[in-house]
Amino acid sequence: MNPLFRNLCLLGALGASLLAPVAHASKANPVIGLSLDTLKEERWQSDRDTFVAAAEKLGAKVIVQSANSDDTRQVRDVESLITRGVDVLVIVPHNGAAMSRAVKSANQAKIPVIAYDRLILNSKIDLYLTFDNVSVGEAQANWALAHLPKDRPLRIVRIYGAPTDNNAKLFKQGQDNVLDPLIKAGKVQVLFEDWALDWKPENAKKIMNAAITKSGREIDAVLAANDGTAGGAIQTLLEEGLAGKVLVTGQDADLAACQRILRGTQAMTVYKPVKKLAELGAATAVNMARGEFPKPVATLDNGSMQVPSIFEKVISVDKTNIMETVVADGFHPAERVK
Repeated sequence: MNPLFRNLCLLGALGASLLAPVAHASKANPVIGLSLDTLKEERWQSDRDTFVAAAEKLGAKVIVQSANSDDTRQVRDVESLITRGVDVLVIVPHNGAAMSRAVKSANQAKIPVIAYDRLILNSKIDLYLTFDNVSVGEAQANWALAHLPKDRPLRIVRIYGAPTDNNAKLFKQGQDNVLDPLIKAGKVQVLFEDWALDWKPENAKKIMNAAITKSGREIDAVLAANDGTAGGAIQTLLEEGLAGKVLVTGQDADLAACQRILRGTQAMTVYKPVKKLAELGAATAVNMARGEFPKPVATLDNGSMQVPSIFEKVISVDKTNIMETVVADGFHPAERVK
């Protein structure tokens, strides 16, 4: 046989084996497909590790895919998991609208779909597991107002998350619930606001630079939607000599953010007990693979249906309670936070 032809045949066989359906011993050992938007952020690494460990403890196998914040790649990842015959799909979408096409393929294959932490829009999904995302924004705004002067109008900058992430819109909605009446009453002035594409800190830094260029250095607070964007804003504040003088919010209780809180450059973060959500997600996925569907506590409209939903609570964290929340839960060890 021609060596080149033989090598091509071997490559073809290898490709076929990689795409072949996964083998299931029984429903006692289901296979879960976990499609993640990204693993660049510490938060999602923690979700993945906890989810996989919890699922394996229950006898399941987890195939993890990460799309690096690329919609086309994530749709392809999910379609690959469908081809491999996973029992349940758990998806953290980069773009909740773009993912609807892949969910339709899952529906046709009769594979249950769980939207994890971020809602998938305009599609038929079986469950939405998340934190109460509106309350995240409310917690950020309420904490800021409680720690700012009350004898004069406040000047704030608002840095939202990725415009493709439905959660970012829910965080903003929560902030709006608190801030809108005060803005209308002239008690809060929004100096500058913008969306940080793909949640990137460097984009948040650009927004903060633009805010100072436009409105000057007299800023009371930066309401940053998560710890990554908070870090980007704080980098600008450090360069301007304003770090620690301007209140900055965050979310996710990333290690770097917890360290900034104790050092005084970030004021607070919103802690979402990721371990609890990831363990719930793993147990729910395994149960669904075995034909046991959970009872939802609420529903949420995704544009196509009222999605059965389960919400976990969030916790505002600052230097006064960081040890009895983030550290006590084992989310970060005390020696690394300090």
